[in-house]
Amino acid sequence: MAAALRRELGEEVEKRAGAYGEFKVLVDEEVVVEAGALGFLGVLPAVGSVLERVRERLAAPRAPLAG
Repeated sequence: MAAALRRELGEEVEKRAGAYGEFKVLVDEEVVVEAGALGFLGVLPAVGSVLERVRERLAAPRAPLAG
């Protein structure tokens, strides 16, 4: 999954260890995809759907930083 995100989107990807069966994809610390209960069974979201959700989040306007 990380390789597909790097290849298709040209984005930096960081993998973090989680609890057993946990699978989440975050963009700017916001969860955009998670496997939910099926992750415990090893059923992960399809690569295409993850790419689509990440693309949508990257294209969304971002709030300006406070300061």
